[in-house]
Amino acid sequence: MADKFSAIIYPTKDLEKAKALFTTLLGEPPAQDTPYYVGWTIDGQNIGLNPHGFEQGMTGPIPYVDVVDIKARFDALVSAGASVLQEPTDVGGGTQIATLKDADGNTIGLRGAPSA
Repeated sequence: MADKFSAIIYPTKDLEKAKALFTTLLGEPPAQDTPYYVGWTIDGQNIGLNPHGFEQGMTGPIPYVDVVDIKARFDALVSAGASVLQEPTDVGGGTQIATLKDADGNTIGLRGAPSA
């Protein structure tokens, strides 16, 4: 079974305005609402707002692929020619994210679930 894109994170400069817009777009309030992340889960798809995204180098939305072993997949992508933007980093509760760029400059996001 192939991994799937299950999260799309948007950088935002004005979290309250973006939250209002996405609440209108998605037709429901966010499931997570914190000063550092606002997120919805719609039919298994996570959609999030990152108020620090631009500071972290995001230039637009990043789709994240859920992977079983984030370190192994990260290393494999680097070996295949991807450039490192962010090493696997814990973002809370044991969930890790990492970002890389492909040869054309497109951002690739990886998301690893907490270890069991």
